[in-house]
Amino acid sequence: MAKRSRRPNIAIRFLWKLTKAVLLLVISYLILCLLALTAYRYVTPPITGVQLQRMVEARVAGESYQRQYHPIASDAISQHLPRAVVAAEDGRFYEHRGVDWQAVHEARTEFQQGARMRGASTITQQLVKNLFFTTHRLHIRKAFEIPLAYGAEVILPKDRILFLYLTVVEWGPAVFGAEAASRHHFGISASELTRRQSAGLAACLPAPRTRTPQVMTRYTGIIERRMEQHGW
Repeated sequence: MAKRSRRPNIAIRFLWKLTKAVLLLVISYLILCLLALTAYRYVTPPITGVQLQRMVEARVAGESYQRQYHPIASDAISQHLPRAVVAAEDGRFYEHRGVDWQAVHEARTEFQQGARMRGASTITQQLVKNLFFTTHRLHIRKAFEIPLAYGAEVILPKDRILFLYLTVVEWGPAVFGAEAASRHHFGISASELTRRQSAGLAACLPAPRTRTPQVMTRYTGIIERRMEQHGW
């Protein structure tokens, strides 16, 4: 009887130790991410989670991989591009503090009414995802992403968040950031992008590995109209 009564206690102690270890890992990773965000207030990320993901995927598939990633200064990006991206991806970017709960509610309501589920992630959330995670849709990622988005808004100014997003976001197969995207899609530098070209690049962001500005003319026009509504 004594032996049987000890087994549940051993199991409970093991689960408790395991839970504490997992919590310690989670908290440690969140702290490391916040420290990295603090550094990214002043420096450009040398590599991101999504870039590492694509590198591993290419290795596994036995494909060659040549990352196109050219970090540049914020004043080397055409003013049209950040405006186009805000208009396309996060119209209330300058109003929310990391998570746009209004957009989440709207997306959920539309889905309940039979519409296709659409994303409601903010630019801040997308930046965190690109920096520290992968593109895989996992619920556990949201558990990290939301507190880190709030943390990013405390640590980084809004314009720095937007600039970092433009610097690291995926814009094609192995193409990351505004400068690489401008060269890849238009053969020009990011500083030379026109309003139309910027809207075209923004139109690719929901599916950057399959979309190109040249075939996204309809959505490009929609983004340009949204820019007008913002006074841009």
